[in-house]
Amino acid sequence: MYLAQRKIKGKTHYFISESFNDGDCLRSHDLFDLGTNPATYIVYPGGNAYYVDDVVEEKLSSLGVKYATHDLDDLFWPFVKPEIRRVLECFRQRAKARAPREAINAEQQEKLRMQVSDFDKRRVHYLRCGRIDQGRIGRTSVKLFKWVVGKSRDEIEQHFMEMEKSLNPSELKTYAYVIFDLQRFFSETIAKKMPHGLDQDKVDKCFLEEICRLNGDRFFWAGEACGDFLHEHLVRYVVMFFDNGWPDTFLHDYLKEFMNARRFHKAPVRKRSVSFEEASTVFGVTKEALRKMTKRGLTRLYRRMAKKLHPDKGGTHEKFVELTEAYNDLLRRKGI
Repeated sequence: MYLAQRKIKGKTHYFISESFNDGDCLRSHDLFDLGTNPATYIVYPGGNAYYVDDVVEEKLSSLGVKYATHDLDDLFWPFVKPEIRRVLECFRQRAKARAPREAINAEQQEKLRMQVSDFDKRRVHYLRCGRIDQGRIGRTSVKLFKWVVGKSRDEIEQHFMEMEKSLNPSELKTYAYVIFDLQRFFSETIAKKMPHGLDQDKVDKCFLEEICRLNGDRFFWAGEACGDFLHEHLVRYVVMFFDNGWPDTFLHDYLKEFMNARRFHKAPVRKRSVSFEEASTVFGVTKEALRKMTKRGLTRLYRRMAKKLHPDKGGTHEKFVELTEAYNDLLRRKGI
């Protein structure tokens, strides 16, 4: 089960889709149309909690789809409110870190290499390593490509679309040049480092030939409809290649060196310590009481005063900040 994006009348629509085994190939079909804004199916009961609307689960259950709860959470996670994502992200990372990892033996590694297409390998390699020269791709760990296996072509392409969002605009043309392995058509040594120094008419011609060849590769598109048109998943690469220029590496390196040479460090300004006399005024107790107060007592007093001085309870922002700073300073000075 995965989240698919498709352009319909100029607008991006989202679908919950699924890959399934259809004889000798993997195909995909849509399970639920989420419209243009999947966030409408997220319910916030209060606090930092959220859940996916029951209508989605009821629809998937009626179709007999089997899935884990965290699978549905992963699909809707990008559409959860940013402030809630910031709070819950650490818990998601901990859960992923605790998940067991399967070891891959030599036989499984070789099988993985055979199952993954060269085009997919080059895309993963560049997105992970950022190298124009793909000479070392044969020595790359197959673990990088493991996620491709067992997925339909549409699911794989949807995943690559998300990964490619991390690319800078300045490297889009280079990315297209690398993944179609255009360097193999040139004997010049600069083909592996400076493709912008090659004969650009020949580069353009090689790109068009390669994208047409991939478009007609029925093994690559197994389970996907192929016709006398450029597949929608390849259109974005034509746009990447022809609507973007090569990065100006000389200018980039010059500006980077210029900025690094003029960077300077400012030592952080040390905050002034709050005296017991000032803290007693803020907390409304005597200096002696503050000196003798335990961590638990100080925390209890702070919470009581925080309820009183919080802006939401009728207090002011300045008084609340002053209270918090005094509390933290007292904890530090007490060695707690």
